[in-house]
Amino acid sequence: MSYAKVLCVGLVGVTGHLVEVEADLAPGLPAVVISGLPDTALHEARDRVRAAVVNSGQRWPNRRITLNLLPATLPKFGSAFDLAIAAALLGGSGELPLLPLERVVVLGELGLDGTVRPVRGVLPMVAAAARAGVERVIVPVDNAAEAAVIPGVRVRAVDTLHRLVAFVRDGVPLIEPDTADPPPGPDGPDLADVAGQDLGRRALEVAAAGGHHLALLGPPGAGKTMLAERLPSLLPRLDDEAALEVTALHSIAGLLPAGGRLLRRPPFQAPHHTATVASLVGGGSGLARPGAVSLAHRGVLFLDEAPEFSNGALEALRQPLENGRVQLARSRGGTEYPARTQLVLAANPCPCAKPAGDAYCECAPQVRRRYLGRLSGPLLDRIDVQVRLLPVRAAELLEVTAGRESSATVARRVAAAREAARDRWEPLGRRLNAEIPGPDLRRPPWRLARDDTAELRSRLDSGAVSARGFDRITRLAWTIADLDGRDRPDREDVREAIQLRTGEGT
Repeated sequence: MSYAKVLCVGLVGVTGHLVEVEADLAPGLPAVVISGLPDTALHEARDRVRAAVVNSGQRWPNRRITLNLLPATLPKFGSAFDLAIAAALLGGSGELPLLPLERVVVLGELGLDGTVRPVRGVLPMVAAAARAGVERVIVPVDNAAEAAVIPGVRVRAVDTLHRLVAFVRDGVPLIEPDTADPPPGPDGPDLADVAGQDLGRRALEVAAAGGHHLALLGPPGAGKTMLAERLPSLLPRLDDEAALEVTALHSIAGLLPAGGRLLRRPPFQAPHHTATVASLVGGGSGLARPGAVSLAHRGVLFLDEAPEFSNGALEALRQPLENGRVQLARSRGGTEYPARTQLVLAANPCPCAKPAGDAYCECAPQVRRRYLGRLSGPLLDRIDVQVRLLPVRAAELLEVTAGRESSATVARRVAAAREAARDRWEPLGRRLNAEIPGPDLRRPPWRLARDDTAELRSRLDSGAVSARGFDRITRLAWTIADLDGRDRPDREDVREAIQLRTGEGT
C-alpha cells in the first residue's frame, strides 16, 4: 500500500475544520513534500516526524513522500498535525494497518525522541470533530482532560508514538483521561475588603447586574483597583455555553490551567499600560492570536492607569466594545474572536496624583485637561458608568470589616437582577440590559414614560448627552430598577442613572 489517510483538525481563529492528512509514497529520489497551505511550523514537521519515527523503532521509507492536507485551500497552522502525519506515513508504507484509526481524529506534536507533546487549541479542535460527526479522538496525554470536556466524544490519550503504534498494530489500550473534578481553587478577593466608597460599591453593583462598562476616577489609594479586582466576584458563574467559549479561547492562547477543566469563573485580564495594540485586541505573525479583550470574554478587562495606555491601543477597543467581537485581517487570512467583555477603566485625576485630592494638586489646568484628554470622547461615550471617587476617610478605613457587605451578599442581588433582565429580554434573544439595542428601548412596550425621562430628554436636546448616551442611561435605569425589584424604571431611577453616567454629584 502506498497511500493512506488520517483525520486531524485545523484551527482558524476559534473555528475548527476537519482536515484529511494524506500520504502518498512513490518510487523516486527520497524526499518529503508537504502541500495544503502549511505554515513554517508545519513545514518543519518533516524533520520532527522523521526523527520521531526512527527513534520509536520504526522503519523510515526511503521513497518520495507526498503529504497533502485537505482541504488544500484552508491555511494550516501549528504542530498539531505531527502525530497524524506520522500515522498516515507509516500506514502508507505498509508498516501499520490503519483500520483502527478510521473515523478517528489524531492530534499531537512529536518530539524528536517520539514523545507526544501537548498542543494549543485542543478543546475547539475536539468540538469541531464532534460537529463533523467524529466520535473518537486521540490526543496528547497532557490535553486529555481538556478534550474530555466535550460531550459525545470518546477521548483516548498517548504519551509516545510507540504507544500509538502498539495500539494500531497490536490493540494495546490507550490512556484514558482523568475525569475527576479538580479541587476548588481559592476564592477571589472579597468586596468586604473595600473601605468606604459607597458610591464606588453601588457603581460596581450596577455594572455587574447589567453588564455595563465602568470608569473609576480618583486619587491614589481611593480604592479604584480594589473595586475593579472584585467585579468578577459579583458576576454569576459561567454556564456551559459561555464556559466552552472562554475555555476554548484560553486553550488557543496556551493559558489553560493544569487539569484542562472548563473555566467556570468569569476571567479577569489586567494588562500593563505598556501593552501594544496587538496584545490588547489580538495579533501576531501568520494567523492572529486572541488578545486581552478576547481572553476577558464573558469577564472583565481592567485598564489601570488608563491615560498611560497609548492612544492607538485605547481607540482599538472601540469596535470590540460596540460589537462584542474582534475581526482581524492578516496576509495569511482573517479571523474573528469573541470579545463580549466588561471594560473597567481606572485613572488618576492628573499626573501628579496627590493622594489628598484636588486641593493639593500641583498640575496646571491645561496639564489636567491634557492628561484626561487621552481618554477620547468616543471611547468614554461607550462607558456606561463613570464615577469620581473621593479619598477614604479615617473612620471608613478603620471600620470593622464585618460591617461591610461581602461579595456573596451583593452577588445574590446581582443574580436576581440578571434573572429579571433575562426573563424580560428573552423574546428579543438578549440577556443583559447592556446588550439591548437602543431602538428596542425607545419603542413600546419598553419606552419609558415622558415624565420619567423629562430631564434626560432635556439633556439630549441641549447636547449635554449624545444619542448613544441617551440609550446607555436608559439601560442603566433598567438595571437600577432590576436591582431594586421594580418592573419598570421610574424618575428616580433615571436620575440615578444620569448621575452614574455623567459623574455629577459625585
